[in-house]
Amino acid sequence: MLADRFRLRRQLDRLRREQAEGKPVDGKLDDWRARLEASIERCRTRKTLVPKVGFDPALPITERLDEIAAAVESSPVVIVCGETGSGKSTQLPKLCLQLGRGVAGMIGHTQPRRIAARSVAARVAEELGVPLGREVGYKVRFADATGPDTLVKLMTDGMLLAETQTDRFLEQYDTIIVDEAHERSLNIDFLLGYLHRLLQKRRDLKLIITSATIDAARFAKHFRTPEGDAPVIEVAGRMYPVEVRYRPPIAEDGADEVDWQQGVLDAVDELMREARGDILVFMPTERHIHETAKLLRSRANSGDAALRNCELLPLYARLSAKEQQKVFQPHKKRRIVIATNVAESSLTVPGIRCVIDSGTARISRYAPRTKTQRLPIEPISQASAEQRKGRCGREGPGICIRLYAEEDLLQRDRFTPPEIQRTNLAAVILRLKALRLGEIEGFPFLDPPRPDAVRDGLKTLFELGAIDEKQRLTDIGRRLAELPVDPRIGKMILTAVDEGCLTEILIIAAALECEDPRRRPVDQAAEADNAHALFHHPESDFLSYLKLWDFYHDLKGKLSRSRLRKACTQHFLSYNRMREWAELYLELRRLVVAQGWKPGKRRDDYAAVHRAVLSGLLSNTAFRKTKHEYVVAGGNKCVLWPGSALFAEKPAWIVAAEVLETGRRYLRTCARIEPEWVEDLAPHLVKKQYVDPYWSTKRGAAMVHEKVLLFGLPVVPRRRVPYGPVDPAAARAMLIQHGLIEGQTRLRAAFLRHNRALREA
Repeated sequence: MLADRFRLRRQLDRLRREQAEGKPVDGKLDDWRARLEASIERCRTRKTLVPKVGFDPALPITERLDEIAAAVESSPVVIVCGETGSGKSTQLPKLCLQLGRGVAGMIGHTQPRRIAARSVAARVAEELGVPLGREVGYKVRFADATGPDTLVKLMTDGMLLAETQTDRFLEQYDTIIVDEAHERSLNIDFLLGYLHRLLQKRRDLKLIITSATIDAARFAKHFRTPEGDAPVIEVAGRMYPVEVRYRPPIAEDGADEVDWQQGVLDAVDELMREARGDILVFMPTERHIHETAKLLRSRANSGDAALRNCELLPLYARLSAKEQQKVFQPHKKRRIVIATNVAESSLTVPGIRCVIDSGTARISRYAPRTKTQRLPIEPISQASAEQRKGRCGREGPGICIRLYAEEDLLQRDRFTPPEIQRTNLAAVILRLKALRLGEIEGFPFLDPPRPDAVRDGLKTLFELGAIDEKQRLTDIGRRLAELPVDPRIGKMILTAVDEGCLTEILIIAAALECEDPRRRPVDQAAEADNAHALFHHPESDFLSYLKLWDFYHDLKGKLSRSRLRKACTQHFLSYNRMREWAELYLELRRLVVAQGWKPGKRRDDYAAVHRAVLSGLLSNTAFRKTKHEYVVAGGNKCVLWPGSALFAEKPAWIVAAEVLETGRRYLRTCARIEPEWVEDLAPHLVKKQYVDPYWSTKRGAAMVHEKVLLFGLPVVPRRRVPYGPVDPAAARAMLIQHGLIEGQTRLRAAFLRHNRALREA
């Protein structure tokens, strides 16, 4: 086995050195030979497990398999380009098995999303005629369906990255397939950079990168060898002609904005009259999806017979796996699927013959200057527009209606900027340092991160105490790197150990890392708000999580699973997300116990919990400047998120889990804090200013007024402190003048009495 091969080689080298030094090694050599034989036998056994491989001749990729096989045999890296539906995700791991891969080490196959990892694993297992979880398995967060006989392992790209912490050379694998690389998520870019370095040390490793046809040359050039660029093999999709129609909505007289709702209605009417097959509508957000569905239902209820006979289905990332699966199930009625960009490339929705493209998407962007996570709705790139158009040409001729002008499209960016250029880089830099991969500027990313984002990431790590002034990893940084959470949340956990509130913080940390389980459907917003008010804590949204946790686990102890699910629905909670929250809590608990920390009994001590929270979110400290407005680090003005339990009271000082910009700048998930906590938690960050030194007759000492600032915020606006430690020379002069000469001191020394007597004589 590969993993044994490297380990046994290292052990043999050590035994040879001991033998050369005259040490007895006969017994150790016998043990080594036994391990070698066991590994060889294990490899033989795995070879017998390889199932018979067949390929679907109807899939476009099948006619290129010989060419792909030759490229894999001759090159360490192969780029396979093809649209979703070409068969690359399911056929490539089978091809690797046919080539003898997957025996000495597994075939690792990454997907950007959990749902894709599960569904591809199930499909490959079905095609090979083996049970899922044995020869073909998957591993995602909260689920591990693999075993000792696994030959093909599907997983998220984040899961493979996590394995680098304990298996730096990825010795479990002889082949890595990185699927959907064109998505350019932070995990994908980091993984590709890591593999770029690893291939220089693992000459036996094969890497296959799959992508949509966009920008394949970038990947080929990035993995260039002395022989030239990595080979690119293009697989034509099963594409039928797609007619593109441009229908930009027109603003009514006097209106500032176009009526996108009317644009969608008109496009649906047009397609219902002229075309057959299901319709896929791309909208930018979950809210827009629900508003569109409500609009279409209203039209159907008003007498539109064609719409009344249609089934409306939403599709977005936060939707439960069960609800997402509905779009793949057989159906008799015509469907209108309303989706975010999750349906752009990673999921193929069957039956789609028409697309309505709003031309917009919500794209997360981090602003280093203001330290805010922005979620603007932006025009999509030309590449995304092509991806959306391609959804309707899979099963027959299609029609794509774009709710924007052709001239507008031609002026847009060719590609969506990769996530590494629009996110906080603290976690990436921490991982690079923990794995000893050098500085981020020298890491082989496909696209280098922005310098201001790198500086901001380093500032965040310094703020957390993860690096020192010379950007070297500290003990805190090493411990943070071992926790599979955002470094800021990791710092909360470390502080909670000292504060004696580890159990409470693990619950809160797991909540912050998961999707919010509280559901707020657009058409039932008021009912949802009333239901969620049950969990509100008047001073802390973080403690609201604890109330919600207690509510759920109290019910869990009393109700059957079906009744618990029903109770969650009644209280506008996602049962699946509540379970994920609980599973992540248990995962974090196991990790901290392994570190030697013991989560104790809950005390719900407000100060202890929020000092721990504050330690990870120091740059999100804010104070109220006006009745409704807060100021955060750097002087940026924000308002409380309307859904916060603090919205009515608005404490003077708060900490927020995130600063979010969606038109306005909001502080979300907040809690009241005491500003003096900052001084104890951040001595390396606070700045002190001194003004108005004076002689205190009452104290008989030189004093000065001190102001303590955190990122410009006055956590201590004005207090009296001794002047001596601040300016010893000036304080000494004041002592001589006021204390010794004028006698304004409490000292009772003999020389002072003598001097006073001389003056009075």
